[in-house]
Amino acid sequence: MKKMAMLTVAGALLFGLTSVQAQKPGKWVSLFNGKNFDGWRTYNGKGVSDIWKVEDGAMVMTQKGGGNLVTEGEFGDFELEFDWKISEAGNSGVMFHVHEDPKFGQPYQTGPEIQVLDDAKHPDSFKGAAGNHKAGSLYDLLPPTDLKAVKPAGQWNKAKIVIKNGRGESWLNGIKVVDFPTKGAEWDKMVENSKFKGWEGFGRYDRGRIALQDHGDKVWYRNIRIREIK
Repeated sequence: MKKMAMLTVAGALLFGLTSVQAQKPGKWVSLFNGKNFDGWRTYNGKGVSDIWKVEDGAMVMTQKGGGNLVTEGEFGDFELEFDWKISEAGNSGVMFHVHEDPKFGQPYQTGPEIQVLDDAKHPDSFKGAAGNHKAGSLYDLLPPTDLKAVKPAGQWNKAKIVIKNGRGESWLNGIKVVDFPTKGAEWDKMVENSKFKGWEGFGRYDRGRIALQDHGDKVWYRNIRIREIK
């Protein structure tokens, strides 16, 4: 009995160790090589519009009409890092778990968005509840805890999105500004109290593409890398 008990304990410890190891992030993988749009394409389409340019190691949507970009790859739990810079009075966003289907015309119909915004001058900054449209927010769901974390239009911001075990984090310039659920009763309640109430596919996918939003304003992205958490 003692030997069996020891084996049981050892097995439990091994299982626990394996579980911990399984939650470790993998290697960082670059999503943008700074030279071209390999690994990216238009949402629900092919290729990338020439309105999107690569300038000084950054991808730039130079004017309205570039279209939303998505990664070729899909991701579940992950840590994503990227730099963004927005034009004066500009608006954009980064979405995750984006699902592609002709019935969804926009990536934000399925993928929750971390806001990219000129907080000082874009009108959307002053809409929504308690700042949940401001830079770094989980758009229309949760506001950033630190409204001073963002840098002004024309300056680079360093952002990070972490999705793991049904929870998410939005980081801005080294500060965690939002901590949020990605599923369950708490998530459902948040959605019920947002503009996304009743949307068929919103936040319903545990795996999907990363999307960069065309909101009609000039925006820059660079140093985009990801590591999956398995």
